[in-house]
Amino acid sequence: MDNLKAQLILRNGQFTTLDRQNPQATAAAISDGYFIAVGMDNEVMRFANDQTKVIDLNRRRVIPGLIDSHLHLIRGGLNYNLELRWDGIPSLADAMRRLQEQVARTPAPQWVRVIGGFTEMQFAEKRLPTLDEINAVAPDTPVFILHLYDRALLNRAALRACGYNRDTPNPPGGLIAKDANGEPTGLLLAEPNALILYSALARGPKLPYDYQINSTRHFMREMNRLGVTSVIDAGGGYQNYPGDYKIIEDLHKAGELTLRIAYNLFTQKPGEEIADFTKWTNMLKPGDGDGYYRHNGGGEMLVFSAADFEDFRMPRPDMAPNMENDLEAVVRILVSNRWPFRLHATYNETISRALDVFEKVNRDIPFDGIHWFFDHAETVTDVNLERIAKLGGGIAIQHRMAYQGEFFVQRYGRKAAERTPPYKRMLELGVNVGAGADATRVASYDPWNALYWLITGKTLGDLSLYPAANLVDRETALRLYTQANTWFSNEQGIKGQIKVGQYADLAVLSADYFSIPESEIRQLVSVLTMVGGRIVYGDDEFSTLSPSLPPAMPDWSPVNRFGGYFKPAAGATTLHPFAQTVCGCGNSCAVHGHAHGRAYQDAVDTDDQRGFWGALGCSCWMV
Repeated sequence: MDNLKAQLILRNGQFTTLDRQNPQATAAAISDGYFIAVGMDNEVMRFANDQTKVIDLNRRRVIPGLIDSHLHLIRGGLNYNLELRWDGIPSLADAMRRLQEQVARTPAPQWVRVIGGFTEMQFAEKRLPTLDEINAVAPDTPVFILHLYDRALLNRAALRACGYNRDTPNPPGGLIAKDANGEPTGLLLAEPNALILYSALARGPKLPYDYQINSTRHFMREMNRLGVTSVIDAGGGYQNYPGDYKIIEDLHKAGELTLRIAYNLFTQKPGEEIADFTKWTNMLKPGDGDGYYRHNGGGEMLVFSAADFEDFRMPRPDMAPNMENDLEAVVRILVSNRWPFRLHATYNETISRALDVFEKVNRDIPFDGIHWFFDHAETVTDVNLERIAKLGGGIAIQHRMAYQGEFFVQRYGRKAAERTPPYKRMLELGVNVGAGADATRVASYDPWNALYWLITGKTLGDLSLYPAANLVDRETALRLYTQANTWFSNEQGIKGQIKVGQYADLAVLSADYFSIPESEIRQLVSVLTMVGGRIVYGDDEFSTLSPSLPPAMPDWSPVNRFGGYFKPAAGATTLHPFAQTVCGCGNSCAVHGHAHGRAYQDAVDTDDQRGFWGALGCSCWMV
């Protein structure tokens, strides 16, 4: 190693390496995409020669590049340039002002789309816009607003574009709200099946190939801005293999990926799951690819009959009676072919039934080290955590409760919410645990929101969900978003730490994650992001090092005007006149007798997760 010379040295930094043998450093040397030295400045500078580039980090905090174990990156990239982001916007007034401005910029027949990544609880007004307000700012341009996976708001122009009318029937598990005359109002509800939401969204115009290439590059750049260097793509509805993977594969061939991507394959049609996985296991082996783009196994949808929905405004759905038979058939195919797999499971009841299947298959075809895991697991019990650990499995958790915590408390009570999910207990019981976002629809892609949630247990609406016993410290949270996630892609020891021999993936932060107040963690971004020793993003004093990126296409894209996730300056959050005139915060709830602003803080306590909070339900969100 002493004979190696560095192509790049980063010095005068505060490195959190997550290497227990070498936890702190001030410098790192990089050659051919790997760390070749990590230590103090004087030690690392011995690896320099006349050709070595040296960057002074000005004592900034440096962390391993963040790894998201559950992101819908490939699907999100195809549409990123079309979407107006409300992620991080502090008030409905600000959000509506952006909407109105984007409507003016968007040419016919294009839509203005706000596709998840936000919750009404983040707004000062604690509500969504009314349909009248949306129609007022967009009388002619179709507007589609997706809120989590519980509802969509469509203006009249979008209803026309989708072809919805008084004769349009409700799909299974969905509701097209209609007025007294039988005409659609523009409200679509998942009850609890979200198919109604994303099938309506699929009716909108799509970007052509060149624009999708550009859109995906902009989405990757946005992730780099937030310090993310790797993701595990969890597939998704309307994301078919191999057709919808062409964009990401072409970017890979062109050397233009700025994220490392491990991808799972997600079955697409009920009744055809066995055919899908039989075909795919004959086409691919886990690990096929390279360090930038590689196959990672099956899921998160393995069979449609095992998919429970994460809409906490609705009662927990019971899985179909045929779930076990369907799931067993697919899991046998995967295990026989030594495919890792993941399974979407929100509720403990679903997890129990799935574990019965996994244990049965394991008796016939031992899992024997296959990396398999559940995604989400908000209500998992200790008994099932022990079963998961015994079978060598894991749980990929996401910060969905930061967006839906208030709705969970409404339905099930504050006590039940204290373990949603019990991530500290998972670690204590020896379960493999990693963290992610489940973006871009049911939560935002911003990892700093997720880290803030892990550390504080707070929602975006500032509701404290968890007792101290379920919280982790900052280093543990960071490890869950870096080193721990390598288990979920079978890449342990290759990345996730700043350590000799690992990929030179890192982020230099805008402020010191370990010393700033908790309230400021959500405002962090990267000022210098590197993947394989290559600079993929730079800002502030490193802005001149940032590689160029063409403007977002089309030129009217919201990305060109507003960028991505909104990070307000300190003290910039205010309640604007629009909010003061239209917010119903002073109104009372006729069902529960609470003021609107206290609806979620004062929810009734109950441990019955099958029940409903209030005989008539709560319509506080409609205020």
